Amino acid sequence: MGNGPVGMERVGTEHVSTEHDGAEHDGAEHDGAELVGRRSERVLLQRALDEARSGAGGSTTVLRGDPGIGKTALLDWVAARAGRDGFTVLRAGGDEAGTGIAFGVLHQALRPLLEHARALPRRQRAALESALGLRDPAFSDGLLVGASVLALLAEETRRRPVLVLVDDLHWVDSSSAAVLVFLRQRIADLPLALIATSRPIGTNRPIGTSPATGTNPPTGTSRPAASVLEGWPAHLVDVGALSDHDSRALLRRRHPDLAAATARRVLDEAAGNPLALTELPGRLEDEHRRGVVPLPERLPLGERLEALFAQGLRSLPAEAKRALLCTALDGAGTGALPGPVPGQDRAEGVLGPIEAGGLARLDPTGRLVFRHSLVRSAVIAAASEADRRAAHRTLAGRLRADDPRRLLHEASAAEGPDERLAARLQEAGTRVALRGGDAEGALLLDRAASLSSDAGNRMRRLTWAAVMSARGGRLAYAAKLVGELKRAPVPEDVAPLFAYAVVYVDQSHHVDFASSFSLLPTALATLTASGARGPGGSPGPAFGDLVEQMFFKLLLASVYTGDSRGWETLERYREHVSPAARLCHRAWADPPRTAHGAEAELRRMVAHRTARGETGHAWLLLWAASAVDGGDPDLWRLSGGEHAYATQGSVAKARCHQDFLRGRWDTARECLREAETAEELGYHCNALLFRHYHAHFLAGRGDERGLRAARARIEPVARRARMRFVTDHLDRLGALVALAHGRHEEAYTRLRGMMSPGDLPRGLSWFHLPFFDFVYAALRCGRRTEARAHVAAGQAARMGDISAHHAFLLAAATALTAGADEADAADEAEGVGEADAAYAAACAVPGADQWVFDLARLRLAHGSRLLRQGRHTDAGEPLRAALTAFTRLGAAPWAEQCRSALRGADGSPDSTAAGPAELTAQELRIARLVATGLTNKEVGAALHLSPRTVGAHLYRVFPKLGITSRAALARALPPGRPSGSPPGPAPSRRGT
Repeated sequence: MGNGPVGMERVGTEHVSTEHDGAEHDGAEHDGAELVGRRSERVLLQRALDEARSGAGGSTTVLRGDPGIGKTALLDWVAARAGRDGFTVLRAGGDEAGTGIAFGVLHQALRPLLEHARALPRRQRAALESALGLRDPAFSDGLLVGASVLALLAEETRRRPVLVLVDDLHWVDSSSAAVLVFLRQRIADLPLALIATSRPIGTNRPIGTSPATGTNPPTGTSRPAASVLEGWPAHLVDVGALSDHDSRALLRRRHPDLAAATARRVLDEAAGNPLALTELPGRLEDEHRRGVVPLPERLPLGERLEALFAQGLRSLPAEAKRALLCTALDGAGTGALPGPVPGQDRAEGVLGPIEAGGLARLDPTGRLVFRHSLVRSAVIAAASEADRRAAHRTLAGRLRADDPRRLLHEASAAEGPDERLAARLQEAGTRVALRGGDAEGALLLDRAASLSSDAGNRMRRLTWAAVMSARGGRLAYAAKLVGELKRAPVPEDVAPLFAYAVVYVDQSHHVDFASSFSLLPTALATLTASGARGPGGSPGPAFGDLVEQMFFKLLLASVYTGDSRGWETLERYREHVSPAARLCHRAWADPPRTAHGAEAELRRMVAHRTARGETGHAWLLLWAASAVDGGDPDLWRLSGGEHAYATQGSVAKARCHQDFLRGRWDTARECLREAETAEELGYHCNALLFRHYHAHFLAGRGDERGLRAARARIEPVARRARMRFVTDHLDRLGALVALAHGRHEEAYTRLRGMMSPGDLPRGLSWFHLPFFDFVYAALRCGRRTEARAHVAAGQAARMGDISAHHAFLLAAATALTAGADEADAADEAEGVGEADAAYAAACAVPGADQWVFDLARLRLAHGSRLLRQGRHTDAGEPLRAALTAFTRLGAAPWAEQCRSALRGADGSPDSTAAGPAELTAQELRIARLVATGLTNKEVGAALHLSPRTVGAHLYRVFPKLGITSRAALARALPPGRPSGSPPGPAPSRRGT
């Protein structure tokens, strides 16, 4: 993108500038902080300054490039550097209007030095002041003026080095140009650098010629300015277009709030031109900048860009202008005709002026190609509406009747309503949508609506356009269309479709589910009534498919809010939808009672569709898979191209959650990037859900501060929308963080608010995720009865028959509660064997190792239990495996729990504080907790021990410390925080 003119050597590849040239300077000073990139050019310019300062001066550099490419910005940069380095900086710039003013540029440059002209010899001073209009004209030749300027500059270089900057050399008047040529040949020994800018040769009239006649104006000099470049020195630097990366960087810097789709279009139109990147977005309407409404066919350039890129248009013959306009309107942004230019356009009178002005050229295939994409935009901007319509008619006539481009040109040429043309556009939009191009189809339907002569047909087409735009990823535009639809009566035959469009926009864009329960039941009743006909026109989903999509939207609203009205309606219409929709419904409706075998059925459906190459309704299967934590790669492939962002956003959400569940935590930031994309496209509900999935990673890592910040951003929106799906998840994540930091009572209290012991509640479709957490927290708080009741409820509900993840979580929770209460070794031998078998069974569940975080927590629990039983050697293996997993996940608090347990497994004292050598690590922990005033039962709950085991340890501790009472523990132990105790003040002292 943005290649320089053919044959021009490019200097540097990291081109970014924020400045324009050839237009009025904006007055902003540029320095290194303003120039993003341009490293190679800056190196060359700095070298010129260094040479001048060292006395080996006389260098001359010309920065050559297209209008707006950033040459002036480089002059600004080098001027600032030279000023800081003690140079005298002399600056001037040519302009088209001033080409006939003799010595005009020279006067600009020398103005700061004119007070020193008195030191010149009398004849030189007179010649210089006469040339600059400072005294009455006197006869002098150009050589004498040049010698006077050289002497003036030489005098200044005795005081400090000099930098002369000349912008827009191609517009320098001939008199000044002649002096510059004279100087160039004689400044080799001076501490002076001369840097100029110019456009590529061939893109402008010859330098110094009259804009009107092309002849040299009278200047009083004998040397034409066109020769300035002919022998111009050495350092000719071609300043090219910005790289894609740096173009994006510049656009983000100048227009950080630009919508992604708008930014992409601006990048394409600008083709690496810095001025265009800076100026184009500022000419757009706010709704275009925010991506609410699709951008127009041509972007408004603004006066400065039009002046730069359309300077050669005014003098072109009419036929040449028409050829350029046809090329511009047919090129779809490429700036080239699809076929050879017609023979008459090849005439020298047409192509000659176009090529001479540097506007466009014929490529080797005979296609007319614009020098820059902005020339195309300038050509369109300069044409009248009537000229554009005529060009579209010409282009339509050149294309076959079945060419889709012909229809678009006919629509652009239309001067008023045309029902026949609108019907053809609707038909074309239908075909495009059926191929998966919903966004493109929506634009055709919108254009058809604008050409409709019948008000009812207009509303029908707008309704379909709103639906297709939403599914195609232009939700903000869909919201605008829905707003327009609400202002006029909607025909009865598209009322259900209108309801669907409203619900789609409300759910996805406004994060509002109220209309789902007020509109969809009526729409479903209408569409499923006996003899019901599909929505008028039907240029989108078929009748059955619309019922399916409404059913799905109502299912989403019901899952997210738990509203009983939705579940009741869904139950009524289950028989009107496909097996895929019914599977999706039963996977989410009440999983402990409705989802048995759901994952197995899902696999069969995916395999069947994959074998037959069918992709229809993959979005339903994708949502069913989310209910059972399925991650079938074939399902991702089935969902590969359906409905653009509507499905792709769902795929991304599923992937985010799967990455958390399966331990791919290095992808956590993808959730935030997806949230930004969703926001750009107007899918605010998706953005909320992506941030909610990112919060899972924060909670898993025990990042309390991060989770608090995420919750502060997520929860207010979710509560306004009554999204229990999100708010309940946030409560569960809070419990997960509490578990990570050993605050088991807090975790249990949070989870207890979601479910009761032994109860798998309706309305909590993802009950299995906090199931293991609930049992874990209950046990660590000493609530074994509640923990066992919960496991028994899971077993009774055949939780393991729902999915592989459900099965693992049930087996893991069962392992936690297996075995008798721990007392002394003689009493618990039978329970130890039962517990070992249960842990082994959990690890043997098919696919157990894919649930990385859950399995690591199970291993930590297993190792800690073995340690409490005194089986230190056996405890090492699961604890080390858990530590490895937690370390890889970045779950630092969990990893520290493993390290603490491993210290106990090694039999070493607690490393957090020194203690009496006679005590084991476990004895020291118990002694310190008892010293705070806790009872045996409370200590047991904190360390997952029975009260009898605590008592047995104390029985051994007292003799080792030489004490006989609990009260003496505090004095016998060294200072140190009890290991495993929560932070905060010590509990009040109680008796046993």
